Formats: sequence, C-alpha cells, structure tokens
Amino acid sequence: MPERIDCAVIGAGVVGLAIARELALAGREVIVLEAESTIGSGVSSRNSEVIHAGIYYPAGSLKASLCVQGRQLMYEFCARNSVEHRRIGKLIVASSREEIPTLAKYEEQARVNGVDDLRRLSIEQVEELEPEVRCAAALLSPSSGIVDSHGLMLAYQAELEAHGGMLVFNSPVTGGRLQQGEIAIEVGGEAPMLLHAATVINCAGLGAQSVSQAISGVPAPTIPRQFLAKGYYFSLAGRSPFRRLVYPVANSAGLGTHVTLGLDGFARFGPDVQWIESIDYGFDEARKAEFARAIRLYYPQLDDSRLRPAYTGVRPKISNAGQPAADFCIRGPSEHGNCPYVALYGIESPGLTASLAIARYVVSLLQIIPSR
Repeated sequence: MPERIDCAVIGAGVVGLAIARELALAGREVIVLEAESTIGSGVSSRNSEVIHAGIYYPAGSLKASLCVQGRQLMYEFCARNSVEHRRIGKLIVASSREEIPTLAKYEEQARVNGVDDLRRLSIEQVEELEPEVRCAAALLSPSSGIVDSHGLMLAYQAELEAHGGMLVFNSPVTGGRLQQGEIAIEVGGEAPMLLHAATVINCAGLGAQSVSQAISGVPAPTIPRQFLAKGYYFSLAGRSPFRRLVYPVANSAGLGTHVTLGLDGFARFGPDVQWIESIDYGFDEARKAEFARAIRLYYPQLDDSRLRPAYTGVRPKISNAGQPAADFCIRGPSEHGNCPYVALYGIESPGLTASLAIARYVVSLLQIIPSR
C-alpha cells in the first residue's frame, strides 16, 4: 500500500529547507526528500554566500521583489537564530569612465526596487574606504553582507524539525503522476517507495527539470529549458586587502568576477562564467590568467602568485549565453491544472538572499495562511 503524506518538499538546499520550514510553521506535516546524503550539497554549497541588497534586477521581477524582502527577513532571522553573518557593505565599481553611466542606471533601478541607501562615491572616497581599489567611480551598498550559508541551512532545518518536519536522505524522486486530489511520487534509493502527497514542492535545483519531466501530468510547456553556467572561485592567500565586497559592473551572465569575503576574513574572487553541457565541478587552473586580468581592472596591485584554486559551482539558468538574464520561474497550481504541485526553476542568485521570501511566496501560491 502506498503511504499517504501531507507535504513533500523535493530538495534540501537552502530554498527547499526554507519552504519546508514555512510550511511547517503553517501547521502542515512536511517531509523533505533529498537525493544526496546531506543538506545543501548542490548549488547551496557552491556560491558566494552574499546577502544581496536587490539592486540589479528588473522592476516588477520576482528577483527584485523577493530579494529586497528576503534580505530584510534574512538579517532578522540570522540575528534571532544566532546565524553568523555580517553587514559589511559592497562597492560596485566602474573601471572606466565609459562604465559610469551604468552606475547611474543601477542607482535608478535600486530606487525603483525599494533600495534607497546607495551612495555615489568619488575616487577619493573609494581610496579612503578601500585603498587597494582603483576605479573611475563607485556606488556603496551598505545593505549588502555575507552569511554562513551552512549555518543558515542548519537553522532552517532546526525550525522545520521543531515543528514536526523531517528529512529523508538518499531518496531521489524518480517518477510520479499528478492526479485529482493528490500527487503520487516514486522515491528511489535503498528502500524504494510510493508516496501519495496532498502537496508537492519541487525544489530540486539543478535537477528540477528532470524531476518534473519524470512526473506524469506536468505539462511540458511549463518546464523551461535548463542551461548550465559553471563558475570558478579563486581564493587569495594571506591577509585580505579588502574590508568590503567589491563588484565590477555586471555582465549579461552574472555579476562579474567580484571580491567576496568569508566570515574568516579571507578574500576570494569569482565566479566567472563558463557555459557547459553537463554538471561538472572539476577545476581548470589554466583559468587563473583570465581571472588575474579581470581582477586587475579594479585591483591592479594583484600578485597572481597569491591566487589559489578554491572551488567551482554550477548555476541552473533558464536563459542561454547572449540572452538577457531570466527571472526566477515558479510554477504553481494554476499552471498544473489546479493540482497542488509547485516547481521552482532557475533559482540562482539571489536565491540564497531571497530564500525566506521565496518560501512565503510559494506558501501564498498554495493559499496557505502561515500561523505565527
């Protein structure tokens, strides 16, 4: 006999855990099905750990609204739950005079998005704040910060479990079907099982499209094509010359080869963009020279012998090289024949920052009123 459950969340990354927590707070019984043996082993463990302010994203987009809302929720949650974080601020730098108009566009976009604390800096002000940075002009974003992403996920997990939720590891979803009143999902692993769930949330990250394709009844037109963008990170050996995040003007595929600081104070650079056909976390040290060229645009004193290979990540994009960056794609019951199935695609940056706001948005799609 198949087992009947209330809510199944597929994927125990930062967004899946945030959604599962929110459902549990709303009084739902929640099981998180994770294909791997631990939480956050995919996209969530291979990012910059930055809390974004919400500057870049188009007005009215989910990325804009959920990032701005999520950033405030994130700072409040971290303070309340003793998750290590730091509001260190970010410089967005124009490396040449030709890029200065882009900073003005960022200022306007930020105001539209509800980010009202950006400050334009002169070259002299930049030198005072970050003596090693060279640029033609810059913006300061005081609301940007960094967070211990693993500590954050553990805190989400703790609240989920405190409200009766549970995680089941080594449990990949291999199939299923949408049907009237409930959703059947087939779970593989060492102990295969068939579950009948009242509600299913697909937060499988890089595997989200594959999961939806394996579930009979999910309309094919609702599943966007996935593109993979690999990003490399190099760390900087020794003492960091920076006290803040430093971002160049963004490019079409992401926010450029920027400086982030770990909570340990050490600096790392990345990610760059390499379009790939399949998931690959291998590290090609030959990219070091290209990194050094990009970094010297704003940090000309770089000693590239201090660059050390760190890690790589793969971003689950739903727009291809040369196309404008796509918004988050969150398909709810209305796209699935009013079946209580929600699928999240293309949840890349600022997904970590927006995770709590994404969770509230998903719960609203399911017309569940959280009890707080």
